[in-house]
Amino acid sequence: MTYEEIVAYTKSKMDELDLSSNKGHLAVQINIQGEGEGAFYIELNDEAASVAPYEYFDRDAALSANAEVFKDIIDGKKDAVGAYLSGSLKVDGNLDKAAEFGNLLKNAKKKAKKAAKAAAKTAKTAAKKTAKATKAAVKTTAKTEKKASAEEKKAAVATAKKVVAKNASAKSAETK
Repeated sequence: MTYEEIVAYTKSKMDELDLSSNKGHLAVQINIQGEGEGAFYIELNDEAASVAPYEYFDRDAALSANAEVFKDIIDGKKDAVGAYLSGSLKVDGNLDKAAEFGNLLKNAKKKAKKAAKAAAKTAKTAAKKTAKATKAAVKTTAKTEKKASAEEKKAAVATAKKVVAKNASAKSAETK
């Protein structure tokens, strides 16, 4: 990944997060090492996140990792604390703020997954209701058509009886 791709990917991932529980300000500089090397920052102000390709000198913490480790952290595949303890993520600055950032990512992912599940469940319920209503409408239409068909048959039989009666009376008049 290039530096620009890493920044754009991070921005898209931060836009997807549910940050409704975030209160206050948190600024973290991300230092990508190796392929895609460069620095950018993630700033959280209450429920909003911004990502920009600049160094952030008034930051709470700076996180350093290679692109793959950082991508795994923001994807929720790797725990930030675990990455720090294994040495694949280095932290400069306030460790508590860095841990807060990691926990915020983890918790925001969980909320986003729960919201997606709830939306899927709502859509499934709506689909079931629509299918049930459609089935009822088809059944009602079939009953109406069957009833209309029965009424048409009755009318045809009545007409036939009238014709037979008329013909019988005409024959009877002829024979007299």
